[in-house]
Amino acid sequence: MLSVEKCPVAANTMLEKYSIHGAYVDCYSTQVSGQVSFSEFILAFYTTPLFRLERLVLKLAVSKPSTDIQVRQLADGTSKEFAAWHVEDRSENEMLLSDFGGRTRSWLMTIPINTVRNPQTRLYFGSAVVPIQNAETGELSLGFGFQFLLEFHQIYSILLLYSARSNIKR
Repeated sequence: MLSVEKCPVAANTMLEKYSIHGAYVDCYSTQVSGQVSFSEFILAFYTTPLFRLERLVLKLAVSKPSTDIQVRQLADGTSKEFAAWHVEDRSENEMLLSDFGGRTRSWLMTIPINTVRNPQTRLYFGSAVVPIQNAETGELSLGFGFQFLLEFHQIYSILLLYSARSNIKR
């Protein structure tokens, strides 16, 4: 759909550790022509019109405003805070963000695909939802709210990555 595909979480990535029993983990990828730096991807992802709408919702709903300057600082690695998230882990081509409540994770990664004639970059976006333990039964659960919104979340994730890809191609 929209040149974005669902894929398994790659081994040895920051997102992989959340692939535990009871957790929800997803991963999507797309490919773009040219070499795209990780910083460029972060900037493109968090400044799409679609994500700007999410930033507005976070500002109004949970008092977690953000600016494009903060996006640039996150992309450059000079800030570990952005809107409702903080950087849990980061490397040269990968970043894992945790929300302020500690229940969800957002993950971005780039992989260069070096070919002689047509260099490309694979872009990844994934999410994790950490289950909570039911105090009465001891069972792990994602909770009704997330289960109810799961299909929307999957479509939204595809649209976010597609929007970032379009932002990069401009």
